[in-house]
Amino acid sequence: MVSAATSVGRHSPGFPRFALAVALVIAAVYFLLPVVWVLLASTKSPGDLFATNGLWFSDAPQLGYNISRVFTESGGAFGVWVANSVLYSGVGALVATLLATACGYGIAKYDFFGKEQLFWLILAGVLVPATVIALPLYFLLNTVNLVGTYWSVLLPSMVSPFGVYLARIHAATIPDEVIEAARIDGAGEGRIFASIATRMIVPAMVTIFLFQFVTIWNNYLLPLVMLSDGAKFPVTLGLTLWNSQTQRDPYFYTLVVTGSAVSMVVLIGVMMGLQRFWRAGMTAGATKG
Repeated sequence: MVSAATSVGRHSPGFPRFALAVALVIAAVYFLLPVVWVLLASTKSPGDLFATNGLWFSDAPQLGYNISRVFTESGGAFGVWVANSVLYSGVGALVATLLATACGYGIAKYDFFGKEQLFWLILAGVLVPATVIALPLYFLLNTVNLVGTYWSVLLPSMVSPFGVYLARIHAATIPDEVIEAARIDGAGEGRIFASIATRMIVPAMVTIFLFQFVTIWNNYLLPLVMLSDGAKFPVTLGLTLWNSQTQRDPYFYTLVVTGSAVSMVVLIGVMMGLQRFWRAGMTAGATKG
């Protein structure tokens, strides 16, 4: 009986692992199905898009033609929209990462009056829905004549309350001994932050950048409220403009789907390009060159 009980106890962890594996497979299928559908749909003509199985290949794929039409339709507007999205997302995410990292590091490593209250106030910003602040942001930027400009999208995108929260958590893991040793060596506070602290929390900074980049790239409401000039539209707003023309010309269905696939590939490329930084050591900045 003892051996039987021991055998059951030894093999019982197998079921939780199997259940976890099944749950992960179901989650992967759930999230990947829309991606697969978009990629397959981008190879089809308007007729095949609705006549064939959405999760199967077309008998006459025309991916190259669809991509060519996407970048030449409306005088090459899609290329402008993608460039605008890269500008909004790249610059906004970069500045937001730097500000969030500096703020999180300061809150984690310095003592000052009202530090905790300030942190909780910043953290409360995570709970505020974007729809709530869209109209106040419009009126605020309208008073300084920035509505309709690139700054009307860039400035709100440069703030990341969640980034401050994440940066503070990771900055708290930086050993105080490393900072003190740098001060003894004569390094100023700015150099310590730029040369040591940032290197030690590179994974956190990359995470903040990616979260903010994807959030800005997929943002629809803020550009919709702030912009009226199609030349300043990001890709999300531009594809919505094309989608409104599908009743006039059914080929816009294919253009919207193919444009969405191109937009998705850009995000995947950014994710794949930055993933190696997640493997960076948390104490990489503590070694002297």
